[in-house]
Amino acid sequence: MASHRVGGRKLSRQTGPRLALYKNLTVSVIRYERVKTTEAKAKEISGRVEKVISLAKRGVPVQLVTDVRAKQYSGHFAATDIHVIPSATFRGRDPVSVAKTVAVLGLGVTRAWFKLGELKPAIVVGFGGYPTIPPLMAATLRGIPTVLHEQNGVMGRANRLLAPRVTAIATSFPGVLDKQPALAAKATRTGNPIRPNVVTAAATPYPTLDAAGPLNLLVFGGSQGAKVMSDIVPYAIEKLDPRLQMRLKIVQQAREEDLARVREAYTKMQVSAEVAPFFSDLPAKMAASHLIVSRSGASTVAELAAIGRPSILVPLPHALDQDQKANAGVLMQAGGAIRLDQSEFTPDRLAAEIAALGAEPDKLKNMAAAAKTVGAIDAADRLAGIARALPLRRAAGAGALPAGRAGRRGLRPRRGPA
Repeated sequence: MASHRVGGRKLSRQTGPRLALYKNLTVSVIRYERVKTTEAKAKEISGRVEKVISLAKRGVPVQLVTDVRAKQYSGHFAATDIHVIPSATFRGRDPVSVAKTVAVLGLGVTRAWFKLGELKPAIVVGFGGYPTIPPLMAATLRGIPTVLHEQNGVMGRANRLLAPRVTAIATSFPGVLDKQPALAAKATRTGNPIRPNVVTAAATPYPTLDAAGPLNLLVFGGSQGAKVMSDIVPYAIEKLDPRLQMRLKIVQQAREEDLARVREAYTKMQVSAEVAPFFSDLPAKMAASHLIVSRSGASTVAELAAIGRPSILVPLPHALDQDQKANAGVLMQAGGAIRLDQSEFTPDRLAAEIAALGAEPDKLKNMAAAAKTVGAIDAADRLAGIARALPLRRAAGAGALPAGRAGRRGLRPRRGPA
């Protein structure tokens, strides 16, 4: 049985390496405070679970390390063990707040250093956010191979700090590191892992559409985005030509407090509409849609691309890194989406966009096909492949994977009806 010593331990080719996975699962737990408005969290967790499943298929035992805030979500992961490491986020700029955060992160790095000495992982994989900093920093200090995954179209602050130090970088979208050649040299585009029900939905052809037939419109936006959708979309529909209104079949997510007014608005217009605070079968509803209006979080954009559906995207404003704007830009540049800043997202503007698209079925079909060129339905497998191969290459003295090697060929989308 061939074996190699990696990161201070013997690595068996037969049994495979042990991996420590580190993830910021805290994506604003306060923001997603209601059970029925946790769809963004559910998507994100499901994507991480797919990574773990892909590793398990390769015989790789996984250790999950996270902070105390995210431990409530740890039951979703098929990890061998779960470990809690202190972490903190920079929330204030005053010296006291900064000093406290630095102290907690320093404590986290120290504890992670000892924990890695105990676990002796072959590789450490991080998925962004401040809870990723202590374990990945500790791994680099111990000389353990590291992989950093960036799910957005622009790197977040924690990942920007870690990127120069890690062994390899995986990105969800093209162009993330175009202006940083040193980082691009060790980067591979894998895509963003998606849920199994999204993979199933991705096999659904674009629904039949003509200039006089039904036009299926899906509207959603998560717990924060749903309110602006409720404030704008019904009034935009009201401004449409009555003939177009009669063609519409709307499915819209709305907050509990907005349900009555949104339903009443569509009833008055005699527009067919299903309005609810949560849809458990959202990927299937996406696949059944001709046009989607939504926010542009990383998981949403990955799913729009995988399924291949045209969209009007309204990025969440005021984000420090403008990640949603960058995500929407990926689909916009591919020709699969229209991006509207929230300041431009008015009833008049939205009505004009829907009317123009509703009159051009071929344009919607072309946008669907363009969106699908950015999709990656096997992203979890690609990322797992990098994580599995890197320790073996390091053990053999081959170094990091050549830039783009693991993902470039696979990034050509699986062909099928648009």
